[in-house]
Amino acid sequence: MPRILELSLALLGMFILSPIAVVIVFLVRATSPGHALFKQIRVGRGQKPFTIYKIRTMQLGTIEVGTHLVEAQSVTSIGRILRKLRLDEIPQLMNVIAGDMSLVGPRPCLPSQMELIAARQAENVYTVRPGITGLAQIQGLDMSNPLELAKVDGAYVRDRSIVLDLRIIFQTITGRAIDTRPNVHAK
Repeated sequence: MPRILELSLALLGMFILSPIAVVIVFLVRATSPGHALFKQIRVGRGQKPFTIYKIRTMQLGTIEVGTHLVEAQSVTSIGRILRKLRLDEIPQLMNVIAGDMSLVGPRPCLPSQMELIAARQAENVYTVRPGITGLAQIQGLDMSNPLELAKVDGAYVRDRSIVLDLRIIFQTITGRAIDTRPNVHAK
């Protein structure tokens, strides 16, 4: 997707979603101690580390692992709702505006996810910016299967186009993307 279109969509999204984000920040602060914004180092384009911004959905002190490995009890009650609706991703529009991320692309991983990083290197995934949503997310894949995820991410990199990006955005917004967040169901 051309950078000017992506930047325009991110700015429009920030404008439209800002009132919702303010309410979410209030709810997060009212229901659990700590800051409402969460920052974490992730692996970006060219394997360059960057700071990702999200709404905090987990209890303070939760270990930094892939979201598929997070214990259900670590996710706050409001966090479950935010994750289901994907509203915790709103601050990543700042990452898109800053140029660290794209609206669509492979989801950025933690620097500690070495198997996924190696598999993505083999698929030339790090030639593009990571995205808020991506082809793997609408296919229901998460980081629990690094090799399969890297193959889908590689396919996205090879086949990416404005049409594909718009389709992925549409499927994500309309809820046709399968929720690949941590298992927040009772154990």
